[in-house]
Amino acid sequence: MDTRLDYFADPIAAKALKHLMSAGKALKESRLPASTQELVALRVSQINGCAVCVDMHTKEAAAAGETPARLHLVAAWRDATVFTEAERAALELAERGTRITDTPGGISDAVWARGAKHYDEEQLTALVVLISFMNTANRLNIIARQPAGDYEVGRFH
Repeated sequence: MDTRLDYFADPIAAKALKHLMSAGKALKESRLPASTQELVALRVSQINGCAVCVDMHTKEAAAAGETPARLHLVAAWRDATVFTEAERAALELAERGTRITDTPGGISDAVWARGAKHYDEEQLTALVVLISFMNTANRLNIIARQPAGDYEVGRFH
C-alpha cells in the first residue's frame, strides 16, 4: 500500500504537524502514567483501525516494559484480569471518547466518575487530550493511507 500524502513534504502540513507533535510531546511529559498513555493510544488506534498507530504504540509500549499478555489483551480489556482498576477506567474513557456518537449524551457521568476516582484533574485533562490527540492522529494516518509495519521505537518521541 502506498501513502496518498507525504505530510512532511507539504509546507502547510509540516507546519501543522510540528505543532501537533509538540502537543504529543507535552502529553508524554504529563503525570498520566506512561503505561496508561500507551494502552490508551493503542486502544483508540485499534477502535479506529489505524494500523500505523497500532504498530507504533504496540512497539513503544513493549519497549517501555509492557508485557505481551497485556498488549494482546488491550482489545478485550473488559474481560481481562491483567489491568488495574485505574487502567480499566482510562480504557473505558478512551472507548467512550472515541465512539462518542454510540452513546446518547456522549460520556456518561458514571464513566467520568470512574476516571475521576483514579486520576486527578491534571491527569484527567491529559487523558482527555490524549484521547482527542489519538483520534486526530488516527484520522490523519487513515485518510492518507500511511503504511504500517516499519515503525522504529522512539521515531516520534
